[in-house]
Amino acid sequence: MAPTLTIRIALAGLGLAAAATPALAVTELQWWHAMTGANNDAVNRLADEFNASQSDYKVVPTYKGNYGETLNAGIAAFRAGTAPHIMQVFEVGTATMMSAKGAIKPVYQLMKDAGEPFDANAYLPAITGYYSTTKGEMLSFPFNSSSMVMWVNTDALKSIGLDAPPKTWPDLFAAAKKLTQNGFPNCGFSTTWVTWLNIEQLSAWHNVPVATKANGMDGLDTTLEINGPLQVKHLTNLAEAQKDKSFDYSGRYDSGFGRFTAGECPIMFGSSGSYGNVKGAAKFAWASAPMPYYPDMPGAPQNSIIGGASLWVMGGKKPDEYKGVAKFFTFLSDTDRQAKLHQTTGYMPITKAAYEKSKADGFYDKNPALETPIKELTNKPPTENSRGLRLGNLPQMRDMWAEEIEATLAGKKTAKQALDEAATRGNAMLRQFEKQAGR
Repeated sequence: MAPTLTIRIALAGLGLAAAATPALAVTELQWWHAMTGANNDAVNRLADEFNASQSDYKVVPTYKGNYGETLNAGIAAFRAGTAPHIMQVFEVGTATMMSAKGAIKPVYQLMKDAGEPFDANAYLPAITGYYSTTKGEMLSFPFNSSSMVMWVNTDALKSIGLDAPPKTWPDLFAAAKKLTQNGFPNCGFSTTWVTWLNIEQLSAWHNVPVATKANGMDGLDTTLEINGPLQVKHLTNLAEAQKDKSFDYSGRYDSGFGRFTAGECPIMFGSSGSYGNVKGAAKFAWASAPMPYYPDMPGAPQNSIIGGASLWVMGGKKPDEYKGVAKFFTFLSDTDRQAKLHQTTGYMPITKAAYEKSKADGFYDKNPALETPIKELTNKPPTENSRGLRLGNLPQMRDMWAEEIEATLAGKKTAKQALDEAATRGNAMLRQFEKQAGR
């Protein structure tokens, strides 16, 4: 046989052998999330960057609807044995996830088992405290933390003689009335996430409880206190303002935020995480400011509570898959990456180092809107009334609270009647959750 033919046959054999050898499989990690718009782009970018950084794992992000829809989809998938590896859950779903026995793999345990470097003290305490046990053990991984801020059309404010956003609720109501009389007849101000502002944040910002037992942080046997003098006064003021559109209702969730970027509502309360959408869509000068307060409330303002969501690791996965999730969380915690994520989305940096880097780089000098929620969260050391909420069935309870608020805004109930009913109905839901969680 000719030498060249022998070489060709040998090479062909090598090729066949190579073709017959299976390539090393890449482990896919499913990540279900609720991000849209600019924030959806950020999620996809993070997954792409992680996938490009190594060859063993591939994170596959999938949009599953809004926060409530994503939580419901995850619970249904767990029951069917098809849960994702990582699920983004909004902060009010924390109690639900904690009580779902066997459904989660605690993050502190995940990182320990995988041998990944992990120090809970490296993360901002105002954020991690919400997602940790009383012993400080982190149950989920903070991802897109935010707080409620007041987004303002500064061009509109100047048109009524204001050089700065109102600091108190009485001043805000007065400014909103002027705005409806000067170019904004349909909306002086509005809000997204109506219960987050007008019950949850309102109470924390004024150091008033939403519920007993440190707002549920210290036990499931908690009862609601959302029908106190502050909450009743505030809802009464909203209902009065609704009559002349100085306040105009924009729905229960965040779908009404476009009324701000479109220029229809010159003042809008919403998540600090809306920064990317405001920056990309607003055609006017804008800024963010802290939530207003009632000056007759002693010690106000106190501190805000976080919103947004964290990443929960679902139970029942293989050790190698958990190892990949742990590596992904280490990847997400990188200081430069966290600083970039914070600076492009408006969500807060989850680590102290990322916050300090942003300050050292002079980022907030040019972008003060992104420091507003951090200043709110750290305005004063948190109290039992302002650490956050851990109430069972809170996502469903929010809808019920909103239903009662809507009845007041429509003139069907007084604020006191609505909030008394909201407390009664909510307590029944808490007892149901307590019973189920105790099984």
